Amino acid sequence: MIRPRPHDHLLRAGARALGALPPRALRALAGTPVEIDGNELHPAVQVSLRVMNDAPGARFEQLPLAEAREHIEREAWTFASTTRLAQREDISIPTRDGAIAGRVYRARTDRPAPGVVVYFHGGGWVLGSLDSGDAACRTLAATSGMTVVSVDYRLAPEAPFPHGLHDSIDAFRFVRDDAERFGAAPGTVGVGGESAGGNIAALTSIVTRDDDAGAPAFQILFCPVTDLSRKRRSYDLFRDGYFLTEAQMDWYAAHYLRDGATGDDPLVSPILTDDLSGVAPAYVAVSGFDVLRDEGVDYAERLEAAGVATRLVVHTGQIHGFFNACGALSEAREAVADAGRWALQTLAATRTGDRR
Repeated sequence: MIRPRPHDHLLRAGARALGALPPRALRALAGTPVEIDGNELHPAVQVSLRVMNDAPGARFEQLPLAEAREHIEREAWTFASTTRLAQREDISIPTRDGAIAGRVYRARTDRPAPGVVVYFHGGGWVLGSLDSGDAACRTLAATSGMTVVSVDYRLAPEAPFPHGLHDSIDAFRFVRDDAERFGAAPGTVGVGGESAGGNIAALTSIVTRDDDAGAPAFQILFCPVTDLSRKRRSYDLFRDGYFLTEAQMDWYAAHYLRDGATGDDPLVSPILTDDLSGVAPAYVAVSGFDVLRDEGVDYAERLEAAGVATRLVVHTGQIHGFFNACGALSEAREAVADAGRWALQTLAATRTGDRR
C-alpha cells in the first residue's frame, strides 16, 4: 500500500474532475481529435495521456524495479474506485509452493452470491498487486453482486514463468473446491483478469478444462496478452504514446521469460494452444488504442472457431488498462459492469443448459 503524497491527491482530484466534464467541454479541452485505424481516441483519455506521458516514471522500464513498481501503484491509486462494499477481507490462499495472499470482495453478505470471479491483476507478470487491481475488483463485485477473489500471484523476475501461473491455477482450484466459503454455489466459479492477468485467466481456463472437480464457469479477459511469440499490426500503430508501449512489453517479457522459457510455449501464449474446444465461455474486451488489441481479437476469433461461446467487445476510443480507471471514467465502470452482466447471463444459461 503506497502512502499518497500531496501531488498524488491533486492528480486524483483532477482525474475525477476531468471524467465528470460534459462531452463538449472535454472535446474543447482535448483539442483536435486523434484518429488512428478508424478509431477516435476518447477526449478524456487524450487529455490524460498528455499528463501521464510527461510524468516522472512514465518510462518505467528504464527505472530500477522497485521504482517501477511504485510508479504503477501510484498510477493505479490516482484512478482507483472508492465504491463501498459489504466486505473486503484479506485471506491466505494455499498453493503447491506454500501460500499467497488474496483479497475477497462482496457487495452483500446477507444472501448468497450468484457466482465467484477469481481475478488476476495486470502488470506484465512483473508489476501490480492486490491494490493496483482493487478498482476493477471492487467495481465488478458492486455491479454484479458476485464475490470477487483477487489473487496476489508471485511476480517476475524473482519468480519467473511458470511460478505465477502455478499460483493462479492453484488459487482457482482452491476457490472452486470451496465455493460455499465465498458465498456461492459449486459450479459458479469463473476467472478473470486484465493484461498479464488476462493471460493467466485464459491459461487457467485451458489447464483446468478437464479437471474432475470442474473447469471455470466463465472467463473474463480484459485486454489480454495472448501471444508473446510475435507482434501484430497494432504494435506498429500504437508502439509509443498510448500508455502501454512496445518497449514496456519487451521489458515485461524479458523479466518473465527466464531459464529458456519462450513465447512459443502455449503456456505462455494461449493462442498457440492446438485445441481450444471445451474451454470456458469467454468475454474478451480489447481497447482500440492498444498494442495488444489485435492479438486479443485474434484470440476471440480462435475461441469462437473452436465452438466456445465468446463475446468480443472492442472499446474503440480507449487505451490499455482503462478498465482500472473506475474512479475517474464512467466508461471504465460501465465496461467492467458489462463484463459482470455477461458473466451472470452465462451462469444463468449454464443452469438452463443453453450456452450459446
